This record gives sequence, structure tokens and C-alpha cells, in this order.
Amino acid sequence: MSSQILEERRSYYEILEKTQSGRLDITEWLKWFLECLDRAILHSNQITNSALAKEFFWQDLNKKNVSLNQRQKKVLNKLLGDFEGKLTREKWMKLTKASSRTALRDIHELIELGILEQEEAGGRSTSYRQKKNLN
Repeated sequence: MSSQILEERRSYYEILEKTQSGRLDITEWLKWFLECLDRAILHSNQITNSALAKEFFWQDLNKKNVSLNQRQKKVLNKLLGDFEGKLTREKWMKLTKASSRTALRDIHELIELGILEQEEAGGRSTSYRQKKNLN
């Protein structure tokens, strides 16, 4: 809850000031607080769901005895977390500090394992995404 209030501190201080300068009716403040609490719970659920999805993904790979190198693990963790945009060979190279050939080899291994798939567009705009269901 404290992180949510910190996120919304401007409106928090506005509602506090409004409540304190009036008739001491805290109804508006209570309404704001409960709505903020609701947003905090929703955000907390999103974080928990994301962590669980990540854990289930890695457990599934473990059960299948899939062996990945550190670069692949790093990029997959990023994809399962806060990755922005599309995964391209160039982004792979930047994230892992790997050569172009190594990046392509890593990506193609993940495609063969059924973890990644190539998106429709090809050529210079070739990008990859995590498959929804592992084989």
C-alpha cells in the first residue's frame, strides 16, 4: 500500500489538504484511500501472477530436462519480466554482449526447443516471441 501511495502522492496530498481544510468530513479521503487500496491490490496481484508464470515456466523446462546456456536464461528471464518491444537479434546481442552468429544460434536453439517462435515479418524486421505453450 505504501508504494501505491508513493506512486499517487500528488493526489494523496491533495485529498489530505482538502480533507483537513474543510469540515473535518473524511468521507472523500476514505473513498480515495479505499480506491487506492484496490489499485494496490490489483498491482500486487499482477506482480504475483507474473512471478508465478515465470516460476511455472522454469519448472516446466526443468521437468523436460531442457538445458540452456546463461545467455538464453538471461533473455528468457527478461522476456518473462519487463521486456519492452520485440525481441530481435540486435536486442539479443545487446542484452548478452554476444556476436551476431552466437545470438542467432541461441535463438534458433530456442525455436527448435519450442520456446521461441519467429513472428510473421521477416528480413530486417525479423523478431521473435515466446511461445504461449511449450511443446
